[in-house]
Amino acid sequence: MHPRIAAVATHPPPFRVEQEEAREYAARMFGGKLPALARLLPVFEHAEIATRRFCVPKSWFFHEKTFREKNDTYIEQATALGAEAAREALAGAGVTPERVDHLLFVSTTGMATPSIDARLVNVLSLPRNVSRVPVFGLGCAGGAMGLSQAARYLRGRPQAVVLLVDVELCSLTFQFTDFSKSNLIAIALFADGVAAAVIGGAESGLDGPRIRASQSTTWPDSLDVMGWNFLNEGMQVVFSRSIPRIVRERARTNIEWLLSTHGLAFDDINRFVIHPGGIRVIEAYEEALAIGPSETAATRAVLREHGNMSSATVFYVLSRALADSPAPGELGVATALGPGFSAETVLLEF
Repeated sequence: MHPRIAAVATHPPPFRVEQEEAREYAARMFGGKLPALARLLPVFEHAEIATRRFCVPKSWFFHEKTFREKNDTYIEQATALGAEAAREALAGAGVTPERVDHLLFVSTTGMATPSIDARLVNVLSLPRNVSRVPVFGLGCAGGAMGLSQAARYLRGRPQAVVLLVDVELCSLTFQFTDFSKSNLIAIALFADGVAAAVIGGAESGLDGPRIRASQSTTWPDSLDVMGWNFLNEGMQVVFSRSIPRIVRERARTNIEWLLSTHGLAFDDINRFVIHPGGIRVIEAYEEALAIGPSETAATRAVLREHGNMSSATVFYVLSRALADSPAPGELGVATALGPGFSAETVLLEF
C-alpha cells in the first residue's frame, strides 16, 4: 500500500515579466561592464522562455538591496504566497486544515527562524501539535525530495495526511553588483514559483497517484556543480556548465537503478515528470533517456511559460501531467537535480 498525492496546486506569483523585458534590463545593467555582452545577450532567446513570474514588481530591481531587505521580503512573501498555495491544495483534496498531521516546507531562496512552516501553522490554523520539517539546501531537487520525505513519513503512519508547501523566490537572490556571465544567465533563466501538495497515507481515505518508491543519489566529489555562495550582499547562485553532460552520462543509469530494485524496466515507464533546469538540460535528458519532445512536452511548456523556479518547478510539471488524464496504472518517473551534486527520483503510479 502506497501513499497517494491527493492534490497539487500551483500558485504563480503576481508580477509577470516577458523575456524581452528581462533582456532589455540586462542590456542596461551589464552595458559597459561585461565584455562581449552583445555576443552573450542571445542567451535570452536561446533559453526558450517566453515569460516568468516574480513576487516583486519590476521597479524592485531598479535599486540595490541589502541582504536584510531581500530576506525580510522573502519571509513576508514566502508566508503569504505559501499560504495561498496551501489553501488551494487543501481545497483540491477536500481536506480541512485540522486534519493535517505533518507539514513539510521546502525552499532554498531565503532563510527564517522561526522557519516559514511555523508561520504557516498560524496563518492556516493548523493543529498546534502538527509535526513540521523545514527542508533547506536541496535546490532544484527539493520538490521531488519533499514528495519522497512525505511518502517515507506516511508509510509509518498510513492514516495520516501531509501538507507539502514549496516556495522558491529566486528573484530575491538577485545580485545587483555582479556583472559576471553567470549572473547574466541567471537573469535569463530563473523565476519565482509557489506550489503545494496534499499527500495521504494508504489508509487516509484520500485518492490520487501513488508514490511507489523514491531514490536519492549524491555523486561524490561534485560539490562545486550547483549551490549558493553566501556573500555580504546575499545569496549568489552557482551552476556549472557541466550539468547537461552529467545528465547525458548518468541520468538513465540512475533511473534504471531505482526501477530495477522494484522489478521494473525502463520501458515500463509511460510518463516523465522532469524538472526543466534549462533547455540544454531538457535536451540532455531527451538524449540520455532516448525520448523525444512529445515525452517532455509538459517540461518544455513549464520552462517556456514560467522559467526555472528551482524546486517548485517539478510540481508545475506534475500538475500538467495530471491534467493530461494519464490512464490508471500508468507508471511515471519524477526527477530533479540539486546541490551535492545530487538527484532525487520518484516512481509514480497514476
